[in-house]
Amino acid sequence: MGGESRSKKVIRVLFIASEAAPLVKAGGLGDVAGALPAALNRLGAVVGGASAEVRLVIPFYNSIKTSNISATFIRKFKVSTLNGAVEAGLFETSLSGVVTYLVSGAPVSESASIYGKDFKEDAEKFVFFSLACLKIPSLIGWKCDILHANDWHTAVAIHHLATAKKKNASLQTTRSVLTIHNLPFMGSGVDEALVKYKISPSNDDNLPNWGKTQPLPMGLAAADRIVAVSPTYAKEILTPEYGCDLQDFLRKRSGHLTGILNGIDVESWDPATDPALKFNFAVSNFTTRSQNKRALLAEFGFPVESDVPLLALVSRFDWQKGIDIIIAGLRAMKNFAWRVILLGTGERNLEQACRDLEDEMPGKVRAAILFDVQLSRRIYAGADLLLMPSRYEPCGLSQMYAMRYGCLPIARATGGLADTVSDPLSSTAPTGFLFPNADASSFITALKRALRLYKKRAFWQAMQFNAMSRDFSWSVSARNYLDLYTQLSENSSIMSEP
Repeated sequence: MGGESRSKKVIRVLFIASEAAPLVKAGGLGDVAGALPAALNRLGAVVGGASAEVRLVIPFYNSIKTSNISATFIRKFKVSTLNGAVEAGLFETSLSGVVTYLVSGAPVSESASIYGKDFKEDAEKFVFFSLACLKIPSLIGWKCDILHANDWHTAVAIHHLATAKKKNASLQTTRSVLTIHNLPFMGSGVDEALVKYKISPSNDDNLPNWGKTQPLPMGLAAADRIVAVSPTYAKEILTPEYGCDLQDFLRKRSGHLTGILNGIDVESWDPATDPALKFNFAVSNFTTRSQNKRALLAEFGFPVESDVPLLALVSRFDWQKGIDIIIAGLRAMKNFAWRVILLGTGERNLEQACRDLEDEMPGKVRAAILFDVQLSRRIYAGADLLLMPSRYEPCGLSQMYAMRYGCLPIARATGGLADTVSDPLSSTAPTGFLFPNADASSFITALKRALRLYKKRAFWQAMQFNAMSRDFSWSVSARNYLDLYTQLSENSSIMSEP
């Protein structure tokens, strides 16, 4: 009887984020928020024990308003400030079958884009949004068991939850989870907005003083559970190299910290059905993949020679991503046989450095300075090696996309890259190449290894099959999140009858 009762339990989760694909996306967080809630809701139908009912909340950006989505107005409400109340609006739509709420209001609509040029420009928008999210359960008559926030944009909601519980019966037993997607982005410069919206600093003595008025540290101090987006990143942020001066604080909270690897949408990212590809393929009809390589070479004006390794970069051009390491490494290996396509946008100096490399080696290098998702899919399907020498990488998705398409990563062994890529030197089922240090020398050593193994066609193809067979689906990550929700629920007896 106890098992039957348990199987009927539903954990109600309010999942709040600054973006969610396909409604709005600027980075990997959008992919996560667009996929994880749906995966959690699907999971409840196929596993025993508790299930999750996840509802998503994002800001009602102008770009969403001008799209063709259908959103139902629910009601207006107010968010209090020192200068009087700010009016907000609550709308409802559906995203991949997930009940999705959109929060409108002047702080959101006055913003020209999802993210501004700095934290201060975004401060009021996300403080307003975080506080508005805390009002939603009572507005819709829905008891919230878990408040799940993401990054600094929504961390104020976690910090302010204890205060909100005093006035909101729907939050009385709510527990909280905060996922760190990128620790260095903490929300500095929001002090004026915190004062305006009557948000007190954190009183956690374990936080450094500077962190008591920055949203992400404030949320980390208050959260019942902290999640980093890969197991290795969860360990790395406890060290001075990656901890952003919060490592001592995080070590004290390490009993409440876990690492859960992000997933990918394996239905969208499927080389067997991807409409962006000229030639679809799978492990069972793998010979077709080589046609994608030939088509990609022709598209970029290279000689159509499939025996020369084709390298690729698909990335935001940022110091974090090690673009300078790639450029230095390729210069040093200019006499080796390879070609490379560099796709991305970002810092102007790195964009120019890629153009300069093409000018220096026009027979080997193509710099595509643009953001093009369809082209990235064709590159994953046609290139032999993906270059990812990241200085740090909390999770990373590009390496998972690449492996699913038979493109082997050369990646620095950090964060999610270390958790997802298996090297021939340490694995019996290798899927790519790892190197230890964020410098050109270490990258060059790994690239030389890869170019040598590329000539061993049977071994190389076996690596491709290993890579394509890895399960990076969201169902794996969703199971881990549901286990975490269940632990929190059982600790506080908060699970609700559906």
